[in-house]
Amino acid sequence: MKHNIVISFRIASDVRRLPLWLHLKKCIEAALEAEGVSVPCEINVLVADNPTIRAINKAYRKIDKETDVLSFPMFQFEPGHLPADLSPFLDPETGLLPLGDMAISYEKAAAQAEEFGHSVKRELGYLTIHSILHLLGYDHVDEGPMKKQMRAREEAICAAIDLER
Repeated sequence: MKHNIVISFRIASDVRRLPLWLHLKKCIEAALEAEGVSVPCEINVLVADNPTIRAINKAYRKIDKETDVLSFPMFQFEPGHLPADLSPFLDPETGLLPLGDMAISYEKAAAQAEEFGHSVKRELGYLTIHSILHLLGYDHVDEGPMKKQMRAREEAICAAIDLER
């Protein structure tokens, strides 16, 4: 399926952007396929440094600190149950489903990868999948069943593309 995935960078110039772009694209496509998204989507991704993600977090969530990933869904879907007919949600000009936007802190992901003892590639992939699930209606506001459902989907998608811990 031909998705329109726009990935922008506001990070140090020494990061190899093409391999990172390809990896994030693969993770997005795997998450969309695993969730049964049957139409082409549009998703905007910003890979940012900590000051940029902090500014976004402050502007949109009124939280003045860095975070690993922010998700801005276009629609409020029920997790794991997309509408059978997505046509009312499609952009009439492009025919795409505009799922929303995400911002990922490269620096925070690198620090978390070190903390958790796995690669930066794994952490960035996990955060990307996590954010796609948010765009599809999943949440983890508490330690209840919604968080367990989301974590199970994240791990299943990571396993499907060899991103296990």
